Amino acid sequence: MATRLGEVLDEERHRSFVGRRRELTGFDDAVAGRSPRRVFFVHGPGGIGKTTLLLELHARARAAGRRVASLDGREVDASPEGFQLALASHGSDGAEVLLVDGYEQLAPIDTWVRDEFIPARPAGDVVVLAGRDAPAAAWRVDAGWRHLVEVYELDPLDAAESAELLARAGVAEPDRPQLVTLGRGHPLAMALLADAARAGVVPASLADVPALVSALLDSLLRDAPTQAHVTGLQACATAWQTTEDLLREVVGAEATAVWAWLERRPFIVSGPRGLAPHDLAREVLHSEFERRSPERYRSLHRVVHDHIVARLRVATGADRQLQAQHLMYLHRKAPFTAAADALRAQGSTAVVPARPGDHDEVLALIERFEGPDCAELATAWLAELPEELSVVRIDGSIDGSIGGYVYHVFHPSGSALEERDPVTRAALRHVAAHGPARPGEQVNVARFLGGRHDYQRDLYAVLAGPVSSLVAWVTRPLAWSFVMITDTGYWGPVFDYLGFAPLVEVEVGGLRHVGYGMDWRRLPVDVWLDMMSDREHSGGTGPPPASLLRPPPLDRTRFAAAVRVALPDLQRPDRLMTNLLASSMLAVDGPGSLRATIVAAIESLRDEPRGATLSAVLTRTYVRAAPTQEAAAEVLGLPFSTYRRHLAKAIEQLTDLLWAVEIGAVRLPARPGSD
Repeated sequence: MATRLGEVLDEERHRSFVGRRRELTGFDDAVAGRSPRRVFFVHGPGGIGKTTLLLELHARARAAGRRVASLDGREVDASPEGFQLALASHGSDGAEVLLVDGYEQLAPIDTWVRDEFIPARPAGDVVVLAGRDAPAAAWRVDAGWRHLVEVYELDPLDAAESAELLARAGVAEPDRPQLVTLGRGHPLAMALLADAARAGVVPASLADVPALVSALLDSLLRDAPTQAHVTGLQACATAWQTTEDLLREVVGAEATAVWAWLERRPFIVSGPRGLAPHDLAREVLHSEFERRSPERYRSLHRVVHDHIVARLRVATGADRQLQAQHLMYLHRKAPFTAAADALRAQGSTAVVPARPGDHDEVLALIERFEGPDCAELATAWLAELPEELSVVRIDGSIDGSIGGYVYHVFHPSGSALEERDPVTRAALRHVAAHGPARPGEQVNVARFLGGRHDYQRDLYAVLAGPVSSLVAWVTRPLAWSFVMITDTGYWGPVFDYLGFAPLVEVEVGGLRHVGYGMDWRRLPVDVWLDMMSDREHSGGTGPPPASLLRPPPLDRTRFAAAVRVALPDLQRPDRLMTNLLASSMLAVDGPGSLRATIVAAIESLRDEPRGATLSAVLTRTYVRAAPTQEAAAEVLGLPFSTYRRHLAKAIEQLTDLLWAVEIGAVRLPARPGSD
């Protein structure tokens, strides 16, 4: 008797599983040691039942007492390190049976899997590799592997198996023959047809698979237990990977139930990073939801967008670039999204810090495409600030060739190269003339960008540039950003979509560089993200609307003075609306949010060393204000002179904290009820 929900789920999957006798027999014999086979390749088109078969194999291996691990190639970076990290992160590197789904995504490391990874495993281990593509010839022709490998190409279910699948799915007997004919033995189509039949809809004809899936989704949505389940399905179609955390933001307390329901959908794949619809189902779901309820679709898209941005801001290390790619995925109409999709099928798309050994290769590419003058400048930058170079490797391995590179400079860098390099000099002179950076703010210049084969049009460059830039723009306290481009024919429309303007132009070694830039004080990054979310739906392009732009930023002295003026007006919204801070980052959600930001900052002072007293003094003086300062001192139990000293210190620390918020160095935590 099952004792855990996971066991109940396994039992239900086993009960509904049909066919694949050849594959099950071969696997069972290997697990039991009755066969010399140790590696099984399972391949076939999407929806043919590879994942379902792996789930059954997982249950059978566990029932045989073997330790089992499952990986999804779509969630593993296609590199030896990424593969081993995925195993270790799931505590599965000691498993005796390894099941790998989506193996076509790991094609770049197929040689490593064959020549190093599997040969190093214990002799009794069993490995199943399932993917859309047939195995490479080396698995079949090598004299050793030929006796250890079994290859199974999954065929459609036959008529008897299809009828049995429908029967186990609860389809009435009179409806089965029609559905067997329509489904043509395709397991995914059969499962969707079964859902339709249980809702009383038996399609009379089948023109093509997309039309079938669209019709079946109508029935599926009607059968969803609640609107929350429909919304969860919408979220799953929108996000790259759907987690229960995301569902909680979308449907609230029903997230756990919706997650469990989604996992049982026949077109949803469950991986280590979350849920994702089958490719065909995702496209149909996405287009159907956008067509039927555009406003609700936009609203949900925004929730997913904000969830990813929040995760990007708190992410560290490699997870940052992963979240940036999640954010890019939401912009399906943008060229950089297509580049990421195309490259993912070829291998690693990780934008990773370069190693010292990469420098010569990158410099050679820069000299090849930009000439010796630019290569000399790049050499100097790398000598002083090597940590700002990022690369994407073609095969994902540590020593793999570089597919693309991007180099960022963050000013002030302390380097004399800021003036010596004509490109960075031009950018910084523009900043000095049109909006100097304030204390604590940085100026970001994406200085070098390219790919191995097609320079700045190379797919690796089109991936590396946006990923690295998104991380910088969303997580750094930036005043300005510039991206230096030589191929304006390709990148001009991209930056027009992003709302960046060509602000500087300079020639180096006969090559024209154009700097597309943004003053983030005039268009805060959160406002820009909102604009980009809208453009994903509207297809808008060009400069940001004037209504989104803020006045030129306050310097530190005028900012401090404005804070002192604002504090006594916290109880006077009409006067607070006219404060200079109403156009600052403290009021990024509108002038009416200025009070909430200041109050949140006052409360946040409690978390600072010896900050509780300072927070209390400000609260009693300005938030829940006593009639006079003398009365405030009395309520706080402080001598008036001590109170005045604390008040001066509190205003000073509050101003420092608010300034950090203004320049983007700090984001205040949400504190419900702070007003």
